[in-house]
Amino acid sequence: MSRSVPLRRLFGALLLSCSLLLGATACGDGGGGAGTASSSASPSPSTSAQKQKFAKTRFVANAGLAAGAAYQWIVKPYRAGKFTKGADGRTVATVKAGVAGAFAYNRLKAAAANAEGDPLLAKAVAPLAAGIDSLKDVATRMGKGQAGAGDVGVFESVIGSVKEAGKSAGAEVRNKVPSASQLTG
Repeated sequence: MSRSVPLRRLFGALLLSCSLLLGATACGDGGGGAGTASSSASPSPSTSAQKQKFAKTRFVANAGLAAGAAYQWIVKPYRAGKFTKGADGRTVATVKAGVAGAFAYNRLKAAAANAEGDPLLAKAVAPLAAGIDSLKDVATRMGKGQAGAGDVGVFESVIGSVKEAGKSAGAEVRNKVPSASQLTG
């Protein structure tokens, strides 16, 4: 019985070293230089058109996640009456709204930064910076259970404006509900 453990370890070590050896020879460039392999490891867009395309894509992803989180954990529970005193599940809804509000604020800030990579999108999103910044305080109030109808309206208004700005610049934003790991990550 004790003999099978060392054989398994030997086989595992042999398999690992063979795979490393084959991987190293397959990735080699024939010149033997390790510097050339690491310089091509991180691809980056080479033309300005590619940079703009990626900027719009990142903008749409970040704004969509912000819109999805705000709708799922702020707007829907508010409309269902979960934030009113004495409501069943109010504490959980309030905590979720606070986390979702902070997440939405973070993703909208990232979307605004992404918009700077595309001239048309940057022009459309630039006037919304003050509205996005105001969401930080709203998210804090929601986490403390001090949110009201006006606070929910602020989220709806800012996200609606960001969606409209994206649409006018050719980057249509759709709600995408983030996973729990994305919210807390």
